[in-house]
Amino acid sequence: MAGRKNDSLADALVDALARLPWWVGVTLAFISYLWLHSVANAPMPTQLQPGQVGSFAITAMLRSLAMAGQYALPFLCLLGAGISAFKRYRARGLHAEAMNRADAVSQMSWREFEVLVGEYFHRQGFVVTNTGGGGPDGGVDVVLQRGSDRYLVQCKHWRALRVGPEPVRELYGLIAAQRMAGGYLVTSGDFTDEARKFVEGRELQLINGKALQRGIQGQASPITPLSAIPEMQASGPACPVCAAVMVKRLARNGPNTGKSFWGCSRFSETNCRGTRAI
Repeated sequence: MAGRKNDSLADALVDALARLPWWVGVTLAFISYLWLHSVANAPMPTQLQPGQVGSFAITAMLRSLAMAGQYALPFLCLLGAGISAFKRYRARGLHAEAMNRADAVSQMSWREFEVLVGEYFHRQGFVVTNTGGGGPDGGVDVVLQRGSDRYLVQCKHWRALRVGPEPVRELYGLIAAQRMAGGYLVTSGDFTDEARKFVEGRELQLINGKALQRGIQGQASPITPLSAIPEMQASGPACPVCAAVMVKRLARNGPNTGKSFWGCSRFSETNCRGTRAI
């Protein structure tokens, strides 16, 4: 049992580092080796005073752990860094393939499609975390962050079918439950008219395969945070604080979580907190 527990802790560390930039793992490997090496080689007291037996035993135990850990922990950090570097190399390769081949997006596997989508948003200035929990049909595959706002991304690798409104509703529910700023639903295929109608006035954006391909090839406008896309939100009354146009937003916390309200369109620029009930 202890062996399996240690393996799971090691796996969790490697997996966490693999999700970070490769240089983070290399830096942690260097720091952890220096620290544990100093602990492992710290001199032990040659004479014990009364009452020091307990502290001596703890010091000896920590020194023994450090002697093994000075090699094991840096190795795990470097392993995670290596996996991270390989993922970046793979993502860049898929992005380059999508730039050079018109049918690249439609020909990718669902795993490759998920990696490509993450790379696409990464190049748009978002901090990207690939969760790897979606599969070909659903689940949150990517989490984005820009500033203090976080967004969910769901990938649908449906080449032959059009995505209907139900997956869009599910993503909208996840956004409300996790108090996110908005979300993106990306498919290698297309969306039905019902799905497109559902996102009107909501902090959601649909990206089909052709739009993704054009965006990768630089033939479409860059992605911007949903709070900055006026065409995605219905214009409302004037803000009671600064008189700017208000837009429809989704409450992410408090007693009104999941409900829509009018919020100031200049919130991200001036932090104006003017609101009105819908």
